[in-house]
Amino acid sequence: MVIEGIGKKETVEKYLGPGYRVFATKGHVRDLPAKTLAVNVKKDFEPKYVIMDDKKDVVEQLKAAVSKADEVLLATDPDREGEAISWHVANILGIPEDSPVRIEFNEISKKAVQNALKNPRAIDINLVDAQQARRVLDRLVGYKLSPVLCKKIQNKLSAGRVQSVTLRLVVEREREILNFKPEEYWPFFSVLKNQSGSKIKAALATRNKQKFKIPNEQTLKEVISELDGKEYEVVNVKKSVTKSKPPAPFITSSMQQDALNKLGMSLKQTSSAAQSLYEGVDLPGEGKVALITYIRTDSTRVSDDAIKEARSYISEKFGEKFIPAKPNIYASKKSAQDAHEAIRPISLSRTPESIKNAVNKYHYKLYKLIYERFMASQMSEATYNSLSVDITAGNYGFKVTGKSPLFAGYTAVYNMYTDESKEDEEESGKLPDLHEGEKLGFCEYKYEQKFTKPPARFTEASLVKTMEEKGIGRPATYTPTVTLLNARSYTEHEGKYIRPTQLGMDVTDMLIKYFPDIMDVKFTAGMEKRLDEIEEGGVIWQRVVGDFYNGFEEKISEALGDTFSLKAPDEKTDFPCPTCGTLMVVKNGRFGKFLACPNYPKCRTTLPYDEETGKPATQTETTNEESNVKCEKCGRTMVLKQGKYGPFLACPGYPECKNIVNIDKNGEAQEKVESAPCPQCGKPLKQINSRGSVFYGCTGYPECRFTANAPLAEGKCPDCGSHLLIRKYKDGVYHVCASKTCKYKTKAD
Repeated sequence: MVIEGIGKKETVEKYLGPGYRVFATKGHVRDLPAKTLAVNVKKDFEPKYVIMDDKKDVVEQLKAAVSKADEVLLATDPDREGEAISWHVANILGIPEDSPVRIEFNEISKKAVQNALKNPRAIDINLVDAQQARRVLDRLVGYKLSPVLCKKIQNKLSAGRVQSVTLRLVVEREREILNFKPEEYWPFFSVLKNQSGSKIKAALATRNKQKFKIPNEQTLKEVISELDGKEYEVVNVKKSVTKSKPPAPFITSSMQQDALNKLGMSLKQTSSAAQSLYEGVDLPGEGKVALITYIRTDSTRVSDDAIKEARSYISEKFGEKFIPAKPNIYASKKSAQDAHEAIRPISLSRTPESIKNAVNKYHYKLYKLIYERFMASQMSEATYNSLSVDITAGNYGFKVTGKSPLFAGYTAVYNMYTDESKEDEEESGKLPDLHEGEKLGFCEYKYEQKFTKPPARFTEASLVKTMEEKGIGRPATYTPTVTLLNARSYTEHEGKYIRPTQLGMDVTDMLIKYFPDIMDVKFTAGMEKRLDEIEEGGVIWQRVVGDFYNGFEEKISEALGDTFSLKAPDEKTDFPCPTCGTLMVVKNGRFGKFLACPNYPKCRTTLPYDEETGKPATQTETTNEESNVKCEKCGRTMVLKQGKYGPFLACPGYPECKNIVNIDKNGEAQEKVESAPCPQCGKPLKQINSRGSVFYGCTGYPECRFTANAPLAEGKCPDCGSHLLIRKYKDGVYHVCASKTCKYKTKAD
């Protein structure tokens, strides 16, 4: 059985029984090559797929495993991308497209896996074609638009079909904030008391029976003057029972939103924790156990079996009143693919408390959130005794509202997130018993000056919510898209909020100028619908790509030919090119600034550049100068050399001795720290110098590919069980957890 993630290999194996072997591809094994377009636009957009460089060993291992098998089953993830991976694997292995080798399960449980084994099917070519269309579209947009940005703004920029439209949302929100003009207003309340002396805070609502807000201090004084001495009378009392419906179970976007709002977890933390809960976590005495269903979904649908279990569990735990007469069914949005169930626990009998001591805090908190949300979704409505009171004083009307719980319903386990910024919405809790015609005594006025606020910047969660509402992207693309914008320096974080950088604004403006269709939100959402149509069948994927590509090349040529540019000119220097004599210029590269000949491509001479001195760091200045460091391998005195990524110490016995040592900013040799054995295979780890940085790799490569960006310490993290790294800080050496989601750090002995 071929699966994607290595993390669920052990979980799946335990449910298969004897005679099965599970092989994990660790994601895609075949894709469009990175350095060429690889799409033949003249031959019906034919894509050229190749085995990825880092997956060649994986493919060879897969072929060897398959050669000994009687049957092959493809159990990659149950979505378009998973279907495409199965198709690529089948192609590599020579499996016919109509062979019944594809199986899928929405959860990793014994029942789900066993049922999948009984129902193999052929690979769904419509799903594959929808994914192919997306991949080809993204490649055409990325490879064709990126050169425009590089020419017009700066080098090393990229554009993307979904990425750039998402960036536009962030930029437009920022400009809305910058252009916002605050308006003054004064929330106003009269504190009153009834005959028994109970106080009531009534909010000013109307003047002359029209909605009214106090706009400035002058009007405030007028209102107070007109109200002074007026009698307050209750003119209307409305009592009712109001209901609050339970929320739908989580889909990908709503889970991400609640995880940020309630738990403070970022998109990366949520995605990582959810993936672990889906693939399986180690539980004492049970091994790896999967806890939740598939995590990339836009459907609120739940299986009949899960609903029955939930109703039975809720009835037993809370009583019959807490389950509705009929099961709660939630409608998915029209744009939803509805390919999978909502995100839910595999079994409600596996309570959050039962796993609390076996998983890290992020796994526990997220599982608890998913568990409680699903249970709440199948519970009864919450009901409240509500009271709405209208009070008059002269020409002014005041309002008092309040409610008290009558029946907890779903709120017994789950409370919706409330936006604390809505501070002006006054709602009192329990109110005294008031009746129409009752006269109220005056106590005091309460008021303060306020100003309207601009819309809030996006958080990761609210940006994902907006993407979902506008139909941009799909559940599997939300996290990568938002993360990529930050990685490209198009956006940056200010606390939990996202703001665009100046570069992000320039990129957005440039793309809107030349490619308004591609940057149009509705156009991008419409393209997602076209991809859905391919999946449903009846629409040829090449036709969808062709409709998009028609006229695209002309727009690219027009943009490249336009003289308009935001690109800063290269910084000129007084240093002549050693090859042709032309004065060199300073350029920005992937690894910093360097000197280049402006006659490129005729002259390709480059030199390292010292930003502190403003001079070229030439080979003659830094090469072959002897150091006070002896080569630990052969004993020779090492020499200072200048490489592409900066200076380093090298053994003069090269090529017989290839030992090198990194040096720090002070020119001192970096100390090699002893490291613990490889946690995967036990072989020694070795220090590796690559591109000016140091990392630690297993000497068992290529059989074992373990790496760490710092030396390992003995033992495991007491919080999450990951391995510990040795890191040097200004105040000493520390042991730090290697997991990005764990904050464990302790000073070393």
